[in-house]
Amino acid sequence: MLRLLAESDQTLAVAESLTGGLVAAELTEVPGASRSFRGSVTAYATELKDRVLGVDAELLAAHGAVNAQVAEEMAAGVRRVLGATWGIATTGVAGPDPQDGQPVGTVFIAVAGPGSRKTARLRLNGSRAEIRRESARTVLELLSSELRENLRGQDTEQNGGI
Repeated sequence: MLRLLAESDQTLAVAESLTGGLVAAELTEVPGASRSFRGSVTAYATELKDRVLGVDAELLAAHGAVNAQVAEEMAAGVRRVLGATWGIATTGVAGPDPQDGQPVGTVFIAVAGPGSRKTARLRLNGSRAEIRRESARTVLELLSSELRENLRGQDTEQNGGI
């Protein structure tokens, strides 16, 4: 995925809540990640989602941080704040207790890119560590899928719609 970003001269920024930096750590394990990885914001505290990433404060007050629209706004916000082509985000409940009326294992992930925004709700089982790891893995898979789709769309446009 980082290779695809680099080859297409695109960049990535990450906004994390429940994963607490796991996504950024996974990305920076790859040699040469700096060619396309701009950075990350770990907005664990709810008010940082508003103040740093620009998530709507009224949305957060009404629905809490564990919400599909919050994930989408986090992805779009980190993309804007860090000046990246793509932004991805994770928010949810890793446990041990429910949060914002959502049970442990409820996770929302999002991708925001050129003309594209996608969110997914995950219902994960396992320990806190397992929920966090699976959330990080799944948001990277969602990004890979969106990148491939975006690049296919660009190829189609360049080849006259074929």
